[in-house]
Order: sequence, then C-alpha cells, then structure tokens
Amino acid sequence: MISLYKKWRIKRQKFFLIIMFLSFLLVSCDNSYDSSIPDFPVYLELDFRVSPYTTLKNSVNQFLIIDEKSNLKATDRIGFSGVLVYTDFEGKYCAFDLCCPYEVQRDIKITPNENGEAICQKCGSVFSIAYGIGNPVLGPAKQPLKRYRTFVQGDVLYIIN
Repeated sequence: MISLYKKWRIKRQKFFLIIMFLSFLLVSCDNSYDSSIPDFPVYLELDFRVSPYTTLKNSVNQFLIIDEKSNLKATDRIGFSGVLVYTDFEGKYCAFDLCCPYEVQRDIKITPNENGEAICQKCGSVFSIAYGIGNPVLGPAKQPLKRYRTFVQGDVLYIIN
C-alpha cells in the first residue's frame, strides 16, 4: 500500500514535469526573429465588404499594397514602409512590410508579382511569398521579409505587430 506522502510526491513530480514541458514548448515556439527593418506600429482593419479589400476575401495569390498613398484612417498604422497584404497559394492571409531587408530604406519597396514572389527593384532580391513565409530565394538579401500577424474576425481582416 502506497502511503499518502508517496502519492503526494508522485503527483508533485508529474505536476513539475508538465510545467517544465509546457515551459519548453513556449520557449521553443517563439516566432520572433531579429529583423534589420526597424519596428514601427502596425494596425490595420480591412473590411472585406468595402472596396478595394473585397478582392482579398476567399482569394488565392492576390495582393494589396497599403502605404502612405492609401486612404488611411486615423487609427491605421502601416509599419516602416507600408504593408503588403497577400493571400498565399493556400488562401491564408499574410502581411509583410514593404521594405527590403537588404536595403532597409523606407522609399525602396518590394513589389509582388503573379508568381508568388516579391522583388526589390534596387538590389534585385527575390522573396518567396507563395506560402506566406517571405524567405529570400535570389539576390543579396539573407533575411526574410518582416512579417506581421493577421487574423480574421467576421468580415474584417486585422493586421498587427
């Protein structure tokens, strides 16, 4: 027969093992990375019922560029150079800063194409955005594009950092 003390000790050990495992998961799942692009606030609410955002709803391989020339609300924040909103080849929403991580200048921006790529017009770096990652595949850039978090609630796509 196991004493009460031993039962309590076994439960305590299990509890600590679970806590250690969860702590490991939290640390190992950190999705942050150091980017050469400076941190600037990003907050956008894109209502799919309002043009030009209607083209993004339930789409694949579609993009929209939001920068200082866009019709912005007072609460909108567009990061360092602006935001590239993209629906990847799986239909998931992705958002990247428009700044090339090699050039790191506000006025030098990447431009997307119909092949699921974004290209820097100055250094020629090509980034794969087809599956929402933004990794460099050609050119001098070694860092991926700076990503922003996206989530949909109802008919509104939120983009934040």
